[in-house]
Amino acid sequence: MSSLNLELDETHGNPLDVVERIAIANDWTYDRHADDELAAELPGQWCNYRLWFSWQADMGILHLACALDVKVPPAKRLGLYHLLALANEKLWLGHFDLWSDEGVPVFRHAILVRDSAGVGVETLEDLTELALGECERFFPAFQFHLWGGKAPADALVAALLETEGEA
Repeated sequence: MSSLNLELDETHGNPLDVVERIAIANDWTYDRHADDELAAELPGQWCNYRLWFSWQADMGILHLACALDVKVPPAKRLGLYHLLALANEKLWLGHFDLWSDEGVPVFRHAILVRDSAGVGVETLEDLTELALGECERFFPAFQFHLWGGKAPADALVAALLETEGEA
């Protein structure tokens, strides 16, 4: 992700204005639906990810949801819920969820923004990198379970297996 050379004192106001500048600087495909919502699509190693940023000014909350390009059939949702719970145990920030209407796994995280402090470019870049990083890390587990037939615990172990050395 390309870092912007924005002054840190430009953090007041709507954080989605800063997200929009980040999107422009990184050449993301995005759409600013309203003052309080921005959607973007970013390519990943495993799929394209759809990000939704929502700003709740009255509560001072910035919410990010990052949807994986995976459709979960109703018959496989119970096992996926188990896998999501196991994956969430491995996370420090945010959590995975399933949007029941669309049947799509999604990573979600929200941050509180103090009234006068705003949120800086680095924080928003970190938030986006966190969401994409966790989606990339756990995507294989979802695939192993949904399409490879692995049990949730086995899918997670296989996806998080770290190799050492060189072949």
